[in-house]
Amino acid sequence: MEPIKIDITILAPVRKVWDYFNGPEHITQWNFASDTWECPSAEVDLKEGGKFTSRMQAKDGSFGFDFVGIYDEIIPEKSISYHMEDQRKVKVIFDKIDENTTKVTEIFDPEKQNPVEMQRDGWYAILNNFHKYVENN
Repeated sequence: MEPIKIDITILAPVRKVWDYFNGPEHITQWNFASDTWECPSAEVDLKEGGKFTSRMQAKDGSFGFDFVGIYDEIIPEKSISYHMEDQRKVKVIFDKIDENTTKVTEIFDPEKQNPVEMQRDGWYAILNNFHKYVENN
């Protein structure tokens, strides 16, 4: 299946966007697709071969999972490539548009259980939540 590509433009410097995307204290504030979900914990070992884990769960406790990845390549303030436990690949690109504008692009391999449109919408909802968090803090 073709990779899915989503992007968003954030009115913030690339350094801030990078830090908020990778800092565990920030990830817990934005890494969920809707207000009925939360990310109570996040661990990040930001280096090639390092691992990250984000706990994603429904606030009512009805469902949850650990989102886990291993970093394959990190170019600070430019891009991150990683793979998930099922070997699907993800690339996140941080494009500095100007001193106070950053475009974030995510390209990811879809999984086979859910429709592509549903996956795109879910990942985009999280990216949009990130966008709002960065611009409001």
